Amino acid sequence: MSLEQSVSFFVFALVAAITPGPSNVMLTATGAAAGVWRGLPCMVGVSAGMGSLIFGVGLGLGNLVLGYPAVLQALNWAGAAFLLWLAWKIATAPPLAAGAAGRPVGFLEAAGFQWINPKSWLVGTSAVGAYLQADGAGALPQAAWLAALFVLAAAPSNLVWLAFGASMQLVLRSARAARIFNIAMAAGLAASIAMILW
Repeated sequence: MSLEQSVSFFVFALVAAITPGPSNVMLTATGAAAGVWRGLPCMVGVSAGMGSLIFGVGLGLGNLVLGYPAVLQALNWAGAAFLLWLAWKIATAPPLAAGAAGRPVGFLEAAGFQWINPKSWLVGTSAVGAYLQADGAGALPQAAWLAALFVLAAAPSNLVWLAFGASMQLVLRSARAARIFNIAMAAGLAASIAMILW
């Protein structure tokens, strides 16, 4: 992959990672509940999970998923179930003003979520379809390079969402404000289910 193609892919990945989606809602809620430092495992999990998805799609996994509607449907339902569970956890989380924030979304949950997140699959298949070269160095090195570039682009984008959530801690001093924020984040996450199922 040439330098120009690498830069183009990096910009694509940066834009894809920073635009709103279920993972960014999760990062915002995690930042608000746990702060930046305790939310770092979630942030790294989102980046690593997306990188591993790009790698898998680059090696042909995307063709398998898209070629079998039942597999795609199962991923959609698993994604919807996870989003509903996460929305419930966010909505029922204790307000920051009321006590401990609890355990934030961790590395494995955030990384695994990328594999059932429809936005991740859309980005992954689009990226690989546009940037994988038939006359390139082979699928393995190209998939590894695309995955590494995506992780490098996603990390600062994800940090923006995590820090935004953490900055909300200044606003969420009262139990009422924190409860409203939690419910709004949960409603946004639950609403994203429409993107999966319809």
